[in-house]
Amino acid sequence: MTTIKNPKEILSHYWGYANFRGSQEKIIRAILDGKDVLGLMPTGGGKSLCYQVPSMAQEGICIVISPLVALIQNQVDALKKKGIKAIALTGGIPFDEVDKLLDNCLYGNYKFLYLSPERLQQELVQTRIEQMSVNLIAIDEAHCISHWGHDFRPAYLDCAKLRGLLPETPMIALTATATAQVAADICDNLKFIDPLIVKDSFERTNIAFKVLQKEDKLYQLKQLCSELEKSAIVYVQTRRMAQELSLFLNRSGCSAAYFHGGNTQIEKKERLKLWLENKVQTMVATNAFGMGIDKSDVGLVVHYQIPNCIENYFQEAGRAGRDGLPAQAIILTNQSDIELARNQFLKTQPDTEFLKLTYKKLNNYFQIAYNEGVNETFQLNFNEFCAVYGLNPILAYNALKILDQHSVIALSESFSKKTSVRFLADKDQIFSYLESNHEKAMIAQALLRTYGGIFDHDTKINTVLVAKKVGVQEAQVINALEGLHKDEIIDLKAKHSDIELTFLVPREDDRTINTFAAKVKERHRIKIDNLERMLSYVHNDQICRSLQILRYFGEKSKKECGVCDACQTREIADERSFHTVQQKILNFLNENALSSRELNTLISEDEKIVLTILRQLLEDGEITINTKNQYCIDRE
Repeated sequence: MTTIKNPKEILSHYWGYANFRGSQEKIIRAILDGKDVLGLMPTGGGKSLCYQVPSMAQEGICIVISPLVALIQNQVDALKKKGIKAIALTGGIPFDEVDKLLDNCLYGNYKFLYLSPERLQQELVQTRIEQMSVNLIAIDEAHCISHWGHDFRPAYLDCAKLRGLLPETPMIALTATATAQVAADICDNLKFIDPLIVKDSFERTNIAFKVLQKEDKLYQLKQLCSELEKSAIVYVQTRRMAQELSLFLNRSGCSAAYFHGGNTQIEKKERLKLWLENKVQTMVATNAFGMGIDKSDVGLVVHYQIPNCIENYFQEAGRAGRDGLPAQAIILTNQSDIELARNQFLKTQPDTEFLKLTYKKLNNYFQIAYNEGVNETFQLNFNEFCAVYGLNPILAYNALKILDQHSVIALSESFSKKTSVRFLADKDQIFSYLESNHEKAMIAQALLRTYGGIFDHDTKINTVLVAKKVGVQEAQVINALEGLHKDEIIDLKAKHSDIELTFLVPREDDRTINTFAAKVKERHRIKIDNLERMLSYVHNDQICRSLQILRYFGEKSKKECGVCDACQTREIADERSFHTVQQKILNFLNENALSSRELNTLISEDEKIVLTILRQLLEDGEITINTKNQYCIDRE
């Protein structure tokens, strides 16, 4: 590895750039002077260079804390390709292997050690870090530290331990989404000393931020993707939706793939490679997709469902237009999405009373006595547990996650994996098979009646629910599914919802929960506030979208973007423009009766503008609506 000490020469030699961007150079100089730094930089602003370059300019190793395994691996792979020695310590590595990797950091001339925040909780890791020659500590996605941030993770609070282990080492915290409150919280939690706080403008002048209200969202999505010449990302909230939209786009002639946490590592690598190489145009994905992925030619980012906060939305939308060329970031929504968003993000969050109930029932389920249970490990059939106590599965699932976050219990990594089924045979083959396999018929029919789309993609099923519908034991359902799989009627991925969990504290029922109940309540209030601000953004079509986003993050810009839906709608208020579009509508209707969708396609204007003019023409009696719900000229 070449020894270069000048930051600009390092930038040129390893990354091929002649100059730094934005505040990069200012941040790097501060780090080399030994200062703590908080860097607030937009997605695509080159955050990683702010710690990679100064670390390369000094002796010793840089410790990087990052929240996602995929993000860590992408960074490590990229550094290795440049001939820079880097190590990743992620979950699932045996103790002996961890010990050997840490030895490499001490004696192997490595420049970067990437850790998940959970790794910092290990005594072995802490001890070895104290022995290392560390030149810089970098905390990526630092908003996760803050209770006020959109993605708070309790394990991130352990990042502050690094200050105690390495009191003389400068620290940099980086994020693309932080309000003033979150920024202050980060500095406080990390015990920053007289930090340099740098905020590059979050303004993205090349992105047209839009909210499109469409009753037929599928049709609009097809139009957006079919008209696009560059790459696209479509964000959804659920794995099932990712699969369904990918299937729909492919059937509509738009090449697409889906990407979510349920994909195997091989599937993820294959699909990502196809998309990066432009062999697949559109990636339909859940929100973890995109972090650390360097693809500059994304021309469209669509949120098919309303995000839970502006921070998440802006970070994901910012993956468009990183090449500096015009791009669009669109929220595709309709009225029913509002209630869906509230149900999805708020009604699935357990309050402290439900948390106490779940914890008490969990102890009763395993017959743990008061003041007992610490360090005991059990296998839990989650569906059965919910059925026994009549618990809402989604609320119970989230309650167990909160108990895990606050170190009351420890859940295995397979916690969220469940049984999934996809029918391989066609309907005629299935009916023929079931005629001679009566013991499996009721279960197969229950699946077909309960789960839509089960022929098209892997569908999560609840084996306890199926057993209850059929009136048999869950074990019989599982045996029948295995038989159907063996006979190639279905494809079965069976986890049976087993959870391995360990109780980390003695049972004290309500007293256990009371230690962090106020934090849970405050987090719930923050989530409500975040969602309401997101919904306010969706509804507000009177103020420039870019200005709304910048003001949320504390920027006082007055310059409107001119390309968002709010700006474009206001432009139509210009009388000449209004009359031009109105005349186009009348010309088309003079030839044929047309629907609003057909008119919108012909005129290529924002749908709200076309509907506004149609409403005006109806009120003035110049046009009418026929029995086919088409607009036509009133010739009477």
